[in-house]
Amino acid sequence: MLRKIIHIDMDAFYASVEQRDFPELKGKCIAVGGSEERGVIATASYEARKYGVGSAMSSIVAKRKCPQLIFVKPRFEVYKEVSNQIRQIFLEYTDLVEPLSLDEAYLDVTNNHKNIHIATEIAIEIKNKIKQTTDLTASAGVSYNKFLAKIASDYNKPNGIFVITPKIASEFIEQLPIKKFHGIGKVTAERMQMMGIHNGSDLKKLEIDKLQREFGKSGLYYYNIVRGIDNREVNPTRIRKSSGSETTFNKDLSTLEELQIGLFPLIEDVWKWSSKTNIFGRTITIKIKYNDFSLTTKSKSASFIIKNKNLFEQLCYELLAESYSEYKPVRLLGVAISNLENNNKFGTQLEIPFKEDFF
Repeated sequence: MLRKIIHIDMDAFYASVEQRDFPELKGKCIAVGGSEERGVIATASYEARKYGVGSAMSSIVAKRKCPQLIFVKPRFEVYKEVSNQIRQIFLEYTDLVEPLSLDEAYLDVTNNHKNIHIATEIAIEIKNKIKQTTDLTASAGVSYNKFLAKIASDYNKPNGIFVITPKIASEFIEQLPIKKFHGIGKVTAERMQMMGIHNGSDLKKLEIDKLQREFGKSGLYYYNIVRGIDNREVNPTRIRKSSGSETTFNKDLSTLEELQIGLFPLIEDVWKWSSKTNIFGRTITIKIKYNDFSLTTKSKSASFIIKNKNLFEQLCYELLAESYSEYKPVRLLGVAISNLENNNKFGTQLEIPFKEDFF
């Protein structure tokens, strides 16, 4: 019993929106987020990526790799608006849409609104509509489960499409470099390579007991995905596990008073989200990054859902006072709420047998 899953991933989304809206940035090396002096990049244009600039890279390192890099302040309200336009296109085909972020989502088109039997045709239509509506490009992956669809969408970027059918899945996975496996992070991939696991074929040789001894609960996941097994459903009401806000300061902060002032807008941001969505949590986490890039996080959980703003603020400031070191200047602060109160129910989906023209 197989599904028809599409993974849509916008191409360098934030940077592409900026290049669309400001023609003078087209063809240029740009980075969205951070600043030339400090901060962390959210995304980079493909022109900048050729120099090795990527997301989550510090501005200083990015500028060193690409001296002509142009830093652009993010416009999240615009990105959200464009994301909503794209979401409406998805919903023309299926209600089973699981957003992962503003720029990517899974779609289950097994049983779709337009009764199109071949999932690849749907993916092509969606890509064309996104281009017509937003003047942006997207890449698509098509397969019979979420793991393979996600891998496929990254295969022919940018503006590409790739299909992994059940017939080719086994050979494709066996040849796939271990660092390309979705769900295997950089540290785990390096550890696997030290063990002589360089691709899917190497991983497939390990018995489940060995994988679970080496990687704990993740061992079963690795055992399954290397065999093309992923039974996760596309969940249109995916439950959010946390909400947070963080910022990198223009100059380092040293005193507790300075940190409290810096934390205030982050507290306001998180509380505004909780109030707007009516979703509150039990656990508060404070994140501190010092000027030597060392990181500290500290959490506190209540036995009840925190719905009082004054109590939320008080706990945040208490955690900050307990966490920071007066001997190290701070470059970044963050606050998050988790263990959320959320009563959303999961969606359901239809499964049908595979046919040769399925994709």
